[in-house]
Amino acid sequence: INFLEENGAYDNVDYVSYDVLGDVVCGGFAMPIREGKAQEIYIVMSGEMMALYAANNIAKGILKYAHSGGVRLGGLICNERQTDRELDLAEALAGRLNSKLIHFVPRDNIVQHAELRKMSVIQYAPDSKQAGEYRALAEKIHANSGQGTIPTPITMEELEEMLLDFGIMKTDEQMLAELHSKEAAKAAAQ
Repeated sequence: INFLEENGAYDNVDYVSYDVLGDVVCGGFAMPIREGKAQEIYIVMSGEMMALYAANNIAKGILKYAHSGGVRLGGLICNERQTDRELDLAEALAGRLNSKLIHFVPRDNIVQHAELRKMSVIQYAPDSKQAGEYRALAEKIHANSGQGTIPTPITMEELEEMLLDFGIMKTDEQMLAELHSKEAAKAAAQ
């Protein structure tokens, strides 16, 4: 942050984006909050288990500084990975965290085409559907400014229960029944 300040990175800007690891909420994540550089945080996640876990972890970090530093959770942004019931799961997690799903960004291969050319999608294909999605996301973040909430993170058990409720994770009984069924089919085929 000091390097950014010394080089004028914060001069005349409305928004600053940080890309931090969510699996360990530590110094790199906390520093912008402690230094008063983050007022509203948007968590980019997907319907994958580790992304859900990381989003919840980041919410825990926001909660830690919400009362002393005034930081708020602006919302969740789901970056589609095409997992089962991804949109439903993202909306449910947002609700459990006392927040909302700001935008669901659909998966599109144009992102990889732009990355290969070291360009953003807006630069590479400004009139594409995906570029429109990013513009819509920016507009939603701008419209949501100042409406952040203090998050209510959930326990690992509650997260796993959500996955069970959505049929993403199977119970031990379901796993054993599938295993027995496969073994019986294999034995019958011999």
